[in-house]
Amino acid sequence: MVQELISKLEDINPRHSFGRVASIQGHLVEVVGPLFEMSVGSMLHIHVDGREPIKCEVVGFSSDRALCLPYSELDGIRLGSRAELHGPAVVRPTKGWLGRMINAFGEPIDGKGPLGRGHDTVSLRGKPPAAHKRMRVGGPMDLGVRALNTFVTLCEGQRMGIFAGSGVGKSVLLSMLARNASSEVNIIGLIGERGREVQEFVEDDLGEEGLKRSIVVVATSDEMALMRRQAAYLTLALSEFFRKQGKQVLCMMDSVTRFAQAQREIGLAAGEPPTSKGYTPTVFAELPKLLERAGPGEKNEGAVTGLFTVLVEGDNHNEPVADAVRGILDGHIVMERAIAERGRYPAINILKSVSRTLPKAADPAFWPDVLKARQFMATYSDMEELIRLGAYKQGSDPNVDLAIALHEPLETFLTQNKGEATSIEEGYQALQSILGTQTATGNSGL
Repeated sequence: MVQELISKLEDINPRHSFGRVASIQGHLVEVVGPLFEMSVGSMLHIHVDGREPIKCEVVGFSSDRALCLPYSELDGIRLGSRAELHGPAVVRPTKGWLGRMINAFGEPIDGKGPLGRGHDTVSLRGKPPAAHKRMRVGGPMDLGVRALNTFVTLCEGQRMGIFAGSGVGKSVLLSMLARNASSEVNIIGLIGERGREVQEFVEDDLGEEGLKRSIVVVATSDEMALMRRQAAYLTLALSEFFRKQGKQVLCMMDSVTRFAQAQREIGLAAGEPPTSKGYTPTVFAELPKLLERAGPGEKNEGAVTGLFTVLVEGDNHNEPVADAVRGILDGHIVMERAIAERGRYPAINILKSVSRTLPKAADPAFWPDVLKARQFMATYSDMEELIRLGAYKQGSDPNVDLAIALHEPLETFLTQNKGEATSIEEGYQALQSILGTQTATGNSGL
């Protein structure tokens, strides 16, 4: 009770400063008033008759005016409306938030009642631990997905990107990871998602078991750019909160591209010049600030293992956001439409996917088998056109013959149903069994 009283007293602002709305252009609101008390990122509440105040954020200054963008629609605002200055956005999470769906302000949106407030104030714009204080990545994390456990092994505290076009199966893969991964806590950020897909993801893909140890942060595509950006900040802030408690956290964000698009909207409204494909300079400044917050913590803390999806426009894996994210993260998982069209899910292209913790993260006893399987897949990929056209004659090359024989068993190995889970050890043994069965009939030549 005493702690709750203290937290409420901390929320009281002893001094009220306010300005007035001087201009509205599209979604950009210009405010005059005590500019010396405002800074970029300051929160304003614009009072409107007959409804809740509209929350805005200062995104820049022009002459004697503060440039603000709203978190919701501007209906009802008029010239001279009072704009009251508030402190930065913070949350007070607790373990009781697990199993809940919240918006970008940490408010419940699942109809299950109010959320409890913790004693610790968590800033939405936290800073990553200093490089010299951070621990190293931990041991392999069991993701429950054969293709990833075996060929793209992920360590505790590692950050990976999932690069895919729309409709290739990113959300289903994330749901498999949320249900089957060996993490203690899952923080899932759905940034710019289609509204109808949110409930489907939670009920059908994530399921009751996955939701029990998860917090789902939602900002749908119809919400304002600030809400979409803040939902990404909140996703990392909650991950940091549980990391400080010593938990192994799996942070999943779908998608970083929509965070970048929201930041682009904000930058253009503030007057920034568009640069690469219309993205403003702050987009590429904000991406490392956001993604570096995931990773191992300091001594006696847990780790945030990050999985961030990147929506590649037109299946172009070299577009600006994908390029920038690939250079920041510790590896990438590539999902391809052609594989999905063949009916193999998850549609992961093993040859194009890389984990920068390999080979150290792999079991030394099975690493030769992993390398051998990749070589067979590469051989088949190189000869695939000739094989399909019937231009390759069996017996011309023993390596190609064996790659053809292994193709179907390996494709079956990489295929996994949504409700199926396979441990790291089981995956290694299954792969070894496939290679042993086929290579026993002839010399691989590798």
